[in-house]
Amino acid sequence: MREITDISKLLDEYQAYLMLEKGLSENTRVCYYTDVCKLMSYLGDTATRLHDVTLAVLQSFAADLHDLGISPRSQARIISGVKSFFKFLRMEGYMEINPTALLEAPRIGRRLPEVLSIEEIDAMIAAIDMSAAEGQRNRAIIETLYGCGLRVSELTGLELSKVFLDEEYIVVKGKGGKERLVPMSPAAVAEIRCYLEDRSRLDIKPGEDHILFLNRRGRRLTRVMIFYIIKRLAEQAGIRKEISPHTLRHSFATHLLEGGANLRAIQQMLGHESISTTEIYIHIDRSRLREEILRYHPRNR
Repeated sequence: MREITDISKLLDEYQAYLMLEKGLSENTRVCYYTDVCKLMSYLGDTATRLHDVTLAVLQSFAADLHDLGISPRSQARIISGVKSFFKFLRMEGYMEINPTALLEAPRIGRRLPEVLSIEEIDAMIAAIDMSAAEGQRNRAIIETLYGCGLRVSELTGLELSKVFLDEEYIVVKGKGGKERLVPMSPAAVAEIRCYLEDRSRLDIKPGEDHILFLNRRGRRLTRVMIFYIIKRLAEQAGIRKEISPHTLRHSFATHLLEGGANLRAIQQMLGHESISTTEIYIHIDRSRLREEILRYHPRNR
C-alpha cells in the first residue's frame, strides 16, 4: 500500500484523475474537490488519519453534515464526491479497501423544476430594453437558451465556428467534452444574425474572438452574468417563480414533450447520458395533466 505523505499533492493527483481519466467538467471537478476538502476538515477536527478512515467514520461525517443543517440534496452530492475520492485512492493503491462501499446517501425526492409558459418567455423577451447596447445580445441569449435547451456553461462557451446559421444548427460541447448537434429555432437564428452586427463593433479582447456571446468589454460572459440577466428580465416581466437560466432549458424540454416529441429525441438534444434523467419531464407532464383534470372535470367543480 502506498504511503500518503502530502495531502496537497494527493489532491492534485485526484484533480488530474477527474480531468484526464473521468473527463469531468471544471464545474464538477470543483464541486468534488470542495466535497473532499470538507471531509479533510472533518478528519482534522477528529484527529483521524486518511488511512484510518472506516465506514463508521464516514457515517459520523455524514451525520455531521445533517446536524449542520445541510439539505439532503447537498448531502447526497457531498457523499458522491467522497465516494469518488476513495475510489481513486483504492485504484491508485493508497488504500487496500474502499470504506465508502456501504456508505449510503440520504434519500431525496425528485423535485420538479419550475417551467415557464410560452407567454412568460415572450414577456421576458418583451421586457428587454432594445435601446441598450446589450439589448439585441440579450434577446439572442434568451432565444438560444430556450430554443436550443442549452446549459448555461454551454451557452457561455459557444464558439462562432460551431454556429451554422444557414443550416440552422449548432454544435454544443457538453459535459465531459462530448459534442452534440442541436437544431436551432428560426427565432434564435434571426436574433443571432442581428446580434452579430452589434458584436462586430466590439473591441474584442485577444483570445475571445472565437466566443459568440461577449460583454461590452469584449470578453466572454460568465455564468453569474447570465443568471443576473435572466433574473432581472423575469422580475421586469412580473414573473414570481424562482427561475434561473436552467429554467429555460427545462421549459424547452417540457414544451417539446407537450408538443409530442419523442423522449429519446429530447434526450439527445439535451445531451443527457441516461434516459432516466430525461424522464423527469414525464413527471412534469403528468403533474400538469392532473392539474388540468382537477380544474376542468365536472366532478371537481
